[in-house]
Amino acid sequence: MKTILNVIWLVLSGFWLFLGYLAAGLLLCITIIGIPFGIAAFRIGVYALWPFGYTTVERHDAGAPSCVGNVLWLVLAGWWLALGHIVTGLLLCVTIIGIPFGVANFKLIPVSLFPLGREIVRTDEPFTAY
Repeated sequence: MKTILNVIWLVLSGFWLFLGYLAAGLLLCITIIGIPFGIAAFRIGVYALWPFGYTTVERHDAGAPSCVGNVLWLVLAGWWLALGHIVTGLLLCVTIIGIPFGVANFKLIPVSLFPLGREIVRTDEPFTAY
């Protein structure tokens, strides 16, 4: 079932969201300071490409640097990536078949706003990341 949902997601919105994260990651990797943010964009882009069967968990060892990084991320790229998820989610919720995919887009908004200090894990192993 996860595979079917992921293939439909890929066709409807996953590929375009992935391209947005890829563009953000490439722009952020231009400077040396932006490389960690670019890597986070690539990581979340892969998650946005194939989200069903995976979830995010907070890393308890991420401290104040990830908090400061999240504020910078929000200003540099997070707000417009979240806006992409909102627009795509609303468009998908227009049809009955698209409602689960729209809800999945809305669930990706917090990750797109504050990606640092989170880890992407399989849904059947959410506590093995520690």
